[in-house]
Amino acid sequence: MATSTLTLQNFIGRFNLTQLAAPVLVLMILAMMVLPLPAFVLDVLFTFNIAISVMVLLVAVNTQRTLDFSVFPTVLLVTTLLRLSLNVASTRIVMLQGHTGPDAAGKVIEAFGHFLVGGNFAVGIAVFLILVVINFVVITKGAGRVAEVSARFTLDAMPGKQMAIDADLNAGLIGEDEARRRRSEIAREAEFFGSMDGASKFVRGDAVAGIVIMVINVVGGLIIGVFQHNMEVALAAKNYTLLTIGDGLVAQIPGLIISIAAGMVVTRVSDERDIGQQFLGQMFKNWRVMAVTAGIVGFLGLIPGMPNLVFLTMAAVLGWTTWKMMEAEMKAAPVPVAVAVAPPPEVQEASWADVAPLDVLGLEVGYRLIPLVDKAQDGELLRRIRGIRKKFAQEVGFLVSPVHIRDNLELKPNAYRILLKGVEVGKGEAFPGQFLAINPGRVAGTVQGTATTDPAFGLPAVWINAGDRDQAQAFGYTVVDPSTVVATHLNHLILTHAGELLGRQEVQQLLDHLGKEMPKLVEDLVPKLIPLGTLQKILQNLLEEGVHIRDMRSIIESIADHATRSQNADDLTAQVRASLGRAIVQQLFPGGGEMQVMTLDPGLERLLTQAVSGGGENASFEPGLADTLVRETAQAAQRQEQIGGVAVLLVPASLRTLLSRFLRRSVPQLKVLAHNEVPETRIIKVTSIIGGRT
Repeated sequence: MATSTLTLQNFIGRFNLTQLAAPVLVLMILAMMVLPLPAFVLDVLFTFNIAISVMVLLVAVNTQRTLDFSVFPTVLLVTTLLRLSLNVASTRIVMLQGHTGPDAAGKVIEAFGHFLVGGNFAVGIAVFLILVVINFVVITKGAGRVAEVSARFTLDAMPGKQMAIDADLNAGLIGEDEARRRRSEIAREAEFFGSMDGASKFVRGDAVAGIVIMVINVVGGLIIGVFQHNMEVALAAKNYTLLTIGDGLVAQIPGLIISIAAGMVVTRVSDERDIGQQFLGQMFKNWRVMAVTAGIVGFLGLIPGMPNLVFLTMAAVLGWTTWKMMEAEMKAAPVPVAVAVAPPPEVQEASWADVAPLDVLGLEVGYRLIPLVDKAQDGELLRRIRGIRKKFAQEVGFLVSPVHIRDNLELKPNAYRILLKGVEVGKGEAFPGQFLAINPGRVAGTVQGTATTDPAFGLPAVWINAGDRDQAQAFGYTVVDPSTVVATHLNHLILTHAGELLGRQEVQQLLDHLGKEMPKLVEDLVPKLIPLGTLQKILQNLLEEGVHIRDMRSIIESIADHATRSQNADDLTAQVRASLGRAIVQQLFPGGGEMQVMTLDPGLERLLTQAVSGGGENASFEPGLADTLVRETAQAAQRQEQIGGVAVLLVPASLRTLLSRFLRRSVPQLKVLAHNEVPETRIIKVTSIIGGRT
């Protein structure tokens, strides 16, 4: 017996009561359509239906974001099905027991049929039809249209929102988890409005079904009462009509409440406050509006023939509210404090303290951009800059100097400029309160605004108002705020000038950090094998060509292996690149697919090799050969980018350094790899031959 009891408990324990609640509820609703129910059970279920509708309305009112009530479309379907099931059950009992009196279908239907409409079935029919019109024509139709438009615009805006998330992720402003959460939220938002668009049709169908059920109940009840129960026509019409009206009202009122909740959910704008707080905070915030309203209502109250008492009383209430709001505003206003005029400071002699060190990285902003970098106002740009430095350190391998931010009244109000060791390396403009819509290449339409270019990458863009943001995203634009514009520009310049940002101080700090984990390796390298300056030059050579220096173990070990044979920074850089070949190729060609590269024509390769071997480090090219090399390389790189590839030139190791430096200025997007840097496991596909037939 104990064994069977334990087995039964285990069997029951395998079921989650929460998971069983939904299917059991649906089955019970469907059973109500088939099984006869006593009047008392109908009273309980009608009361439960009213309570559920009120609960849904309160949840909708207190929801802060649309997705906080994402189950609402399903709730809408279940409550509609519940009302229809109750209509079927009540219709059955009205037809069977309607001849016995007004309480045949329960006390709830009787109360709605007598108390709410005074026992007058004509009034009841009018009230019922008015409620149906309000629900069907006004609220449900409007909410359905809003849901339809919201679903359409949400789907159209998804590509732009996804690109904005990718831009924040690439700029280091958010992490992978946050990006994944935002993408999921965008998908859920689109699914929600799409579901609401379809769910609104349930409510409209419920309103139509209510009218049809009312007609069937009245006509059917009249026929049953007169021909089956031998009732007088007037008595049968009164009994069955009042029961039908009570049944219709007790179903339509919860339906109206649910429709109002649906309208509130789809029409609200996401905010940290609920609807009640938004309403009070935005409608009754300005005492000047209240004062003018009180004056107008009071003036109407003085007109002869108007209900003077009501109007003057309302004007007095509004005036008193205005007075209290003015008092609260005056108490909240800060009292100016008189500041004593300080005596003029005595002029001091010049000293070495007046010689301020030059900032490695600087950001100067116009006065309208000061709120973006003001600590007191929790400037968004400050947090983004901290995120940029952190991501740069994690990906590139060293910590850049802090960005020194100051205001500059000589700049335009919305202008900014980025300085590297006191020299301007980038500038642009940002407009707080607006958004920059960047054209990634393929957009579905144009937006109104101030045309400009993206300061980081030179793409065509438009400064737009905040109200046009959703439309721009729907057209395929990448829409970013002013802080993101400045932060992305700064991040791009930091990556571009990473080699210049790595000074000896940063190299020493990097060695000190590595010395905690690899003390022997660091001690054997600097200064025993190479000086600190040579190590700095090697690391700068790597950074100038976009090679990250995170793998310092491999870099130091490679230098230590070859430093006894050569102290030349370029030679050691070539050896380090060979040891980092797998990481370099992985950075350019993620995954394990084939490498689509450009190569030199064998004849041109021999000619360049002879020039290098004859000139050594000071090798130079004949002008005609140099022009041809630059022109054909630029054309091949452009073709490579047009097919979505990376412009990579594969050359012998003896030519790599010279060609990289020679072509870097003319073809900045080009990456030059040596043969010994490519792992043996990678497959190479030649797409262009420079100096020969492509």
